Amino acid sequence: MDRIIKKKKWTPKKIATITGSSLLLFFIIYLIFFRDSGSRLYIDSSRVTIAEVRQGSFQEFIPVDGVVQPIVTIYVDAVFGGRVEEIYVRDGAVVEAGDEILRLSNASIEMDYMYRENNIYDVLNNYQNTRLALEQNKFNLERQIVDLKYQLDISKKDYERKKQLYEKEVISLEEYENAERDYNYTLKKLDIAKRTLEHDSIYTATQMAGIKESIERMQHNLKLVSRNLDNLTIRAPINGRLSSFNVERGETKTAGENIGQIDVLDGYKLQARIDERYLNRTFIGQKAEFEYSGEKYELEISKIYSTITGGAFDADLNFKGEEPEGIRRGQTLQLRLEFSGVADAIKIPRGGFYQETGGNWIYVVDPSGNHATKRPIRIGRQNINHYEVLEGLEPGEKVIVSSYDAFGGKDRLIFR
Repeated sequence: MDRIIKKKKWTPKKIATITGSSLLLFFIIYLIFFRDSGSRLYIDSSRVTIAEVRQGSFQEFIPVDGVVQPIVTIYVDAVFGGRVEEIYVRDGAVVEAGDEILRLSNASIEMDYMYRENNIYDVLNNYQNTRLALEQNKFNLERQIVDLKYQLDISKKDYERKKQLYEKEVISLEEYENAERDYNYTLKKLDIAKRTLEHDSIYTATQMAGIKESIERMQHNLKLVSRNLDNLTIRAPINGRLSSFNVERGETKTAGENIGQIDVLDGYKLQARIDERYLNRTFIGQKAEFEYSGEKYELEISKIYSTITGGAFDADLNFKGEEPEGIRRGQTLQLRLEFSGVADAIKIPRGGFYQETGGNWIYVVDPSGNHATKRPIRIGRQNINHYEVLEGLEPGEKVIVSSYDAFGGKDRLIFR
């Protein structure tokens, strides 16, 4: 008798099919939701520099080169152009204020001086002649007044006498009237002579004052020309050492041309070239320091030159205390220019990564040490040794600080 055989629901083939489908589904889900889809790069861990993120004291400063300069330098220029005739000192000589350095010749200035000098002599001659003529005229008028006074005295007495005789009818009316007429005529002539003398005196005083003013003005102009002539001899304005003085006889110097400088020997300063990025953060009184012969010396900025050339500007720094012995003009010293005081901060060592990332991200090493992952960060201040980290890192983490040029910006670096 035949027996009905029940068909199995879970055959090995079916189980295998379901299992395979499930594994494929799980694999697809893993690929979509769980698998790291970021780009990766396999690198040799020995070819990168790994540093630890630390927390500690931090001070922002930059290194700058300072050139030793005299504390005061006075430039010596040719006030007027001319040909070098005499050289009294040489480069490097120690001079005192007023010492002659060199003498120029300038035919134009010399001729101008002679011309003005001759004009003054002509005016002086005219002044003397005019004064002599005016004085002679004054004497003539005074003599004329004396004569008229004498004539007036005679005519007056004659008039008074004949008046009495006429009243006694001793003389005729005509004779009396002639005496009266002569008296009045002489009196008017004397009055006119006096008024003429007074007028001439005022005119003479005015004319003499004008001539005197003209002479004084011309003498002042002559002094100016004489000063110009004197400026052809160039003298030291202060005590110090003459430098950058390269002049030879027979050379022609133009007006305003620099012929050298005088360095005051009382002390030194440093002149530093600072990157233009720090112009707005540089100020008078800002501190700097450097080491020399095992000693540390402090300086502060005393002057800032705002003109930017070659991407940098200049600043003068004066010593706050004693100057180091043995430094010389033109010597270059490396300074630490401070931009902040010492403060507590999270920091990482400086490295080549900054050129690629601009401080916006960094590779952080996984605690397992097998790989490093790209992470955004924010960097603040910096000095020659460290960057200050404002966001994105914690003390104790490790990061890659060497150059990222060969990584192509991959999201993950796998160490091998």
